[in-house]
Amino acid sequence: MPAEIREVIDDHWRRLEHRPPSMSSVVAVSQLPVPTPIGSLAAAIDSACNRHLLVPVAAHQNVRKGLNGPVLMLHKRTLDDDTTRHDYADLVCLRSDLSDIFTTLCADVLIATEAAPENPLKVLNRVLDRWKALFQNPGPPLGPEQRAGLFGELIILARLLEQDSSAHLLWRGPSGHRHDFATDAGALEVKTSTNPNGRQIRIHGLDQLEPPINGFLGLVWLRLEPTVREGIGFLDLIDRVLELSDDETAVLNKLASIGYRKADDDHYRHARYAIDEQRWYNVDVAFPRLTTVDLAAAAISSNVRDVDYTIDLSGDTPSPMENSQVERHIRVMIEEHV
Repeated sequence: MPAEIREVIDDHWRRLEHRPPSMSSVVAVSQLPVPTPIGSLAAAIDSACNRHLLVPVAAHQNVRKGLNGPVLMLHKRTLDDDTTRHDYADLVCLRSDLSDIFTTLCADVLIATEAAPENPLKVLNRVLDRWKALFQNPGPPLGPEQRAGLFGELIILARLLEQDSSAHLLWRGPSGHRHDFATDAGALEVKTSTNPNGRQIRIHGLDQLEPPINGFLGLVWLRLEPTVREGIGFLDLIDRVLELSDDETAVLNKLASIGYRKADDDHYRHARYAIDEQRWYNVDVAFPRLTTVDLAAAAISSNVRDVDYTIDLSGDTPSPMENSQVERHIRVMIEEHV
């Protein structure tokens, strides 16, 4: 649905761009298929080919102030036709290089208005507030270790999204789940290292390597090499994930919960990684680990808490999964999700 809504509004703007108005005070308007009790939402283009979203408002309603550039502008606009006057909250994007993001924002407004059409201005304000929170930067940019860890998870997320454009729903780590990716049938835990030596991974808690009940758990280990020119750009990978996903806003919300904000993109502009090694392990009874079951078998009190430990996978055992096993694991998770 989000992708379809994006295409609808994009199509309206593209058609309007073929006949932009000649006067700066005028906009060319195309009604969108999103009705409300006070009129339909509309797409519009001005003489500079800036894209507008027109949200109908009642004559007595005030459009909030404060959003006045340099990227977005919001104000009240009155349009006359042959018989009637229509009042709108006019949201305009002043940066053509951000058209894709603006389209996603407008698609959010359309979807939310369809769900609650009684007060479209209230819906617009709610969506804008959510996006404002998304782009705010209350903390510092991600540090090198955090950035590498997120990069590793995004590599796996992109692989899942190539199979299913809704697979971002499997990405559970940002919400605090014990596994980075999870369904009832299977789960994945991702560990990333920039250390050129060994394969040591840090495990946090006794439940991190416990498979789902009646399911299985895979551990993905990646060795990354920070690089200047080669490899994959951190921001390029984020763009790739957003392109593959059918709900960009959901992905951006997950990224924000981890600490990534668009406002910090300049900080990440030159961050690139080459993937030196990628191994997938089946976390079964033969895999080295500590769980609550192991402690109980060793007669260690169940009151033991906050157990962190290191596993060394530098040797030949345990053996990583074959490609066919990896594909089967992914397929089971995708099919369970669908």
